[in-house]
Amino acid sequence: MKYFKLAGSRVVKTGVAIFITAWICVLLDWPPVFAVITAIVTIEPTVSDSIKKGLVRFPASAIGSAYAVLFISLLGDSPLTYALAAVFTIATCFRLKLHAGLLVATLTSVAMVEVIHTNVLMSFFIRLGTTTTGLLVSTVVNMFMMPPEYTNEIAKKLESIAYRTGIAVEKVLQDIVDAQHQVVVVEQELAEQLDKMIHQTEQLIRFQKEESKYHPLAGSERTHFQQEQEQLVRLRLIHYHLGNLIYSSFNTIEWSDEKRTAILNAVTDVAQSLKHPNAYEHEKHQKQFTRLTDIFWDDNRAIAEKKEKRPANLPPELTILYELLSIYNLVEKYYKKPH
Repeated sequence: MKYFKLAGSRVVKTGVAIFITAWICVLLDWPPVFAVITAIVTIEPTVSDSIKKGLVRFPASAIGSAYAVLFISLLGDSPLTYALAAVFTIATCFRLKLHAGLLVATLTSVAMVEVIHTNVLMSFFIRLGTTTTGLLVSTVVNMFMMPPEYTNEIAKKLESIAYRTGIAVEKVLQDIVDAQHQVVVVEQELAEQLDKMIHQTEQLIRFQKEESKYHPLAGSERTHFQQEQEQLVRLRLIHYHLGNLIYSSFNTIEWSDEKRTAILNAVTDVAQSLKHPNAYEHEKHQKQFTRLTDIFWDDNRAIAEKKEKRPANLPPELTILYELLSIYNLVEKYYKKPH
């Protein structure tokens, strides 16, 4: 079991698919190399992807086999035969948009040139048989042996993203409130790392959605997966609001010491809630949100009462508070339990 965890389920499934494919080909007295190549590339992250790409790789391999048979008949076993078989296979697959099968088709085409000596028509049908064997075996293995399951990995990714988001929120907003904010490399790197992690998790969610077509999640697992999707949306939006702050320039911020302290406390609390789920307390969160809202409207009223001309853009105080309130609202939704 430890070996399986170390090697990874995909590696194990690939090995099993290769063995079964080669065994079937030996029984049928077919050369197993073409079937094995197909089996290797057909093990995809999800069963759905295996089937979709398999439906592309079969006609692509048929095209490659056909060109190999054609040029070996015309030119024999020569360097030009290899070149023409490969080039025509690539061009045809590209023109027919069989991109997922292009590599397998080309490998099949050039590999066939060396092994075809007599009865080219029979060789063509044997290649179709080996390709079909590789596709079917690898798809069945992927479906029934150690089925792909991504919910645990998604949960770990979400926890890591939330933690790093908390660090970023604290770093960026404390610098801004303390009037030390500049667009610095460290903050941009934090944003880029978060964006990459969010993208990776979105990919895992796509895999799990595709896999659910063949291995549906039931009951609490399905509810938990739906919650994970919603949480990732919240984190993506927090990342968006954080980006608005990182890539903005703020002039002098006119806050009293009392307001500045209250805002910094609110920043620390929301950052801790993201970094440590157990630190989130709904009532405390609501009190901080209310306090920030009061400061927002107080600043808004003070700006409106100024006699001088109103600024064309939203003042920095209101911009910062708006983004922070948005983050607070999203954190509350992040921890909201599904009905």
